[in-house]
Amino acid sequence: MEKEHTIEKRILPRGIYLLPNLFTTAALFSGFYAIIAAMNGNFENAAIAVFIAMIADTLDGRVARMTNTQTAFGAEYDSLSDMVSFGIAPALMVYHWSLAHLGKLGWMAAFLYAAGTALRLARFNTQSHDTDKRYFQGLPCPAAAGVVVGCVWLGYVCDIQGILISIPVSALTIIAAALMVSKIRYHSFKKIDLKGKVPFFVLLVPVLIIAAIAVDPPQMLFAIFFCYAISGPLLTLLELRKMRSKHLLLHPKKRK
Repeated sequence: MEKEHTIEKRILPRGIYLLPNLFTTAALFSGFYAIIAAMNGNFENAAIAVFIAMIADTLDGRVARMTNTQTAFGAEYDSLSDMVSFGIAPALMVYHWSLAHLGKLGWMAAFLYAAGTALRLARFNTQSHDTDKRYFQGLPCPAAAGVVVGCVWLGYVCDIQGILISIPVSALTIIAAALMVSKIRYHSFKKIDLKGKVPFFVLLVPVLIIAAIAVDPPQMLFAIFFCYAISGPLLTLLELRKMRSKHLLLHPKKRK
């Protein structure tokens, strides 16, 4: 009887949590729409869709943690959604806007970005339980998408023809891909206590950021994600400098 009971438990269908997966589906839909919009040459709507996908992607994780509805299915579904929204969509956007004029070099740069996103997501899924939650290893794919998509959006609204800046854009795309697969650490901001009390002036920071984005979304979003992308290498250089200074203090004879 015990064996039959165990078998019944195994064959019973398991449901999924609706709320966090709805946000994941919204992110996937936004990424898919961005691809279609980019193929039709509507790069502004495509960029907006990718940034909407970022908001939905942030909410699905937050909601899952707050409601204690984290599952292996949700994690895998989220990764597949991220691949579409922050890997394939930005790669196609930047290719159609600028890189297509470079021929094989252009589609290779776009492919390297898409492959970098896939590798970044695969590594994150396999190491998520072993890494320091305060930091990401490598540039997160939503931030990399923010750099690439922000560049496309900014150039499009400023009436800059992609063919004129295809070389620097391809370099930016490849660098974003390299940062994703690198071991450079980036702050995750996951340890921020949203439930605790903070000084009043701290509330002004998000208000100022939101106001700045509202004034000029393409320029401000690109600037924010670009600054975050370079913060990792800068943080690494500062840490290496501190370690070197500490080493010299402990071994003063080696200064010579």
